Amino acid sequence: MDHNRKDWNEIKSNDSWSIFKIMSEFVEAYDRMSKIGPCVAIFGSARTKPDNPYYQLSEQLAERLASKGFGIISGGGPGIMEAANKGAQQGKGPSVGLNIDLPFEQNHNPYIDQEHNLEFNYFFVRKVVFVKYSQAFVIMPGGFGTLDEFFEAMTLIQTKKIRRRPIVLFGSEYWNGLLDWIKTTMLEKEQNISADDLQLFKVVDDVESAVSYIEGFFENHPLSPNF
Repeated sequence: MDHNRKDWNEIKSNDSWSIFKIMSEFVEAYDRMSKIGPCVAIFGSARTKPDNPYYQLSEQLAERLASKGFGIISGGGPGIMEAANKGAQQGKGPSVGLNIDLPFEQNHNPYIDQEHNLEFNYFFVRKVVFVKYSQAFVIMPGGFGTLDEFFEAMTLIQTKKIRRRPIVLFGSEYWNGLLDWIKTTMLEKEQNISADDLQLFKVVDDVESAVSYIEGFFENHPLSPNF
């Protein structure tokens, strides 16, 4: 028991020191991101290959948004993230990568601007930076991480912790099963959300619809950090 208590005290000591490491990630990220300007976050799977239509659509969408004056933020890795950064450079806009240190899958892609390549150890710090500096969120097909990012944005907007921002679900064929469950189970059967919550995002199937929705939103809303 005494041995376990000693181990526990050492863990608590390490926890205290980790706060400084967390703070340093926030300080560096805030300093670098604040200089970039308005950005759109594009989320999606790291496993999507270049011959996949969603990879190509992500690239096209990022290029169009970059040409309109937006920077593009991705998670910094391969797949959809790579496509987003590639399109940003083609559209001559800032190409930002918020890379995370993982034991598999994640190596930063070659299309991130060198000065905009940020490295993170903590998922939650990375997520805060995504939310703070993204004027809009585009959710391409992806896995658990993509769903996490989608519902994080939805939750913060629903609870008014951040200003209303465009949330775009790209690919109705991919998302329809989830949306049916949200409508029939979460809303109608269990009443765990309200009907108005379904207006917090828009489902699109083409690049121009996504660009039009995002541009149209900012005709009546300011471009500014979210908090």
